[in-house]
Amino acid sequence: MTKHIEKAIEDLKQGKLIIVVDDDNREAEGDLVGLASLATAETVNFMTKHARGLICAPISEAIADHFGLTEMIEENTDPYRTAFTISVDHKETSTGISAFDRAKTIKELANLSNNEQAFHKPGHIFPLIAKEGGVLERRGHTEAAIDLAKLANEPQATYICEILNDDGTMARRPQLEALAAEWKMPIISIEELVTYLTANQELTVKLPTSYGDFDLTLFEDQANKEHLLLSKGEIRSLQEPLLIRVHSECLTGDIFGSHRCDCGEQLHEALRMIEENGIGAILYLRQEGRGIGLKNKLKTYQLQENGLDTFDANIALGFEPDERDYHFAAQILKSLGIKMVNLITNNPDKIEQLQAFGIEVVERIPLEVRPEKENLNYLRTKKEKFDHLLSIN
Repeated sequence: MTKHIEKAIEDLKQGKLIIVVDDDNREAEGDLVGLASLATAETVNFMTKHARGLICAPISEAIADHFGLTEMIEENTDPYRTAFTISVDHKETSTGISAFDRAKTIKELANLSNNEQAFHKPGHIFPLIAKEGGVLERRGHTEAAIDLAKLANEPQATYICEILNDDGTMARRPQLEALAAEWKMPIISIEELVTYLTANQELTVKLPTSYGDFDLTLFEDQANKEHLLLSKGEIRSLQEPLLIRVHSECLTGDIFGSHRCDCGEQLHEALRMIEENGIGAILYLRQEGRGIGLKNKLKTYQLQENGLDTFDANIALGFEPDERDYHFAAQILKSLGIKMVNLITNNPDKIEQLQAFGIEVVERIPLEVRPEKENLNYLRTKKEKFDHLLSIN
């Protein structure tokens, strides 16, 4: 897979086009992708003649800010929140629509010596603003194109075009693979790009602990947030279900031993279980306070001191009761070749999310610890309002 992605990057650096396919459960379409700094009338014409879709120009947030490009409308109702800006033509073009003019506009979007006045608005090229976190935040062609530009060490401006069949229908995976062979062009998937990015962010050290000897691996997502995998034994490409606890950071419980929750005790018990099993892992996600952050978590504590439970306190601050997301957890597991897990959890939402992201949960391993008098109501709320699988009455 590594050579597959790197071949695609090398072709892009030579000014060639590649095909990028998104997930089957998303739009399931393929786009031609090229680097804006290397756009030519020939490649643009190839897109218009053979791909037939809308030519757009994914750009980073920084480039969008540089050229004063904001989202086209304030309330984006597109199902995938595609961040179109107003369309543009470079001021040195004529009609703006020829392959030569469109290549000129695309190329100048990668040229930061230009300013906002370098473009007429509206025009014939549609910039798209990529999410800062790339495909690890949003699995779209926009983000994939910008991630590829980063990997190519080129300006974060690209151009893409959806691929249609001769009859006007969307080309799907079988047709896209046939076209890639016909055009002698690399074809990669966003799933492969996600795995490549995740795998290339690893940093591993040995970590002896009170519970046993583990390996500690750091993974950094595209938003520069650091997550940790504490593993025991050879877990890569494991052909049987991996015993694992996916644990969201809880500074007050994990570090200070807070009795407001059961998080610290769950973490330590999971470590004991994995040491006893001889193989397994703790995936430690940096999403404090059910995903709302430490400051807001402390605000919910204040609200709880005035009578609200943990569920309603989040809502009172304008959040969902649980903002946590396990997409990156699934990506880490896939990058390690792990497809099946025995999940140490009481949380059915965690199971549902991991399975939705392609990780098979073969068995749920309960994780109940002795309650404290201070967290009895907290545990009852988890059972009654969050549907956690607990035996507490």
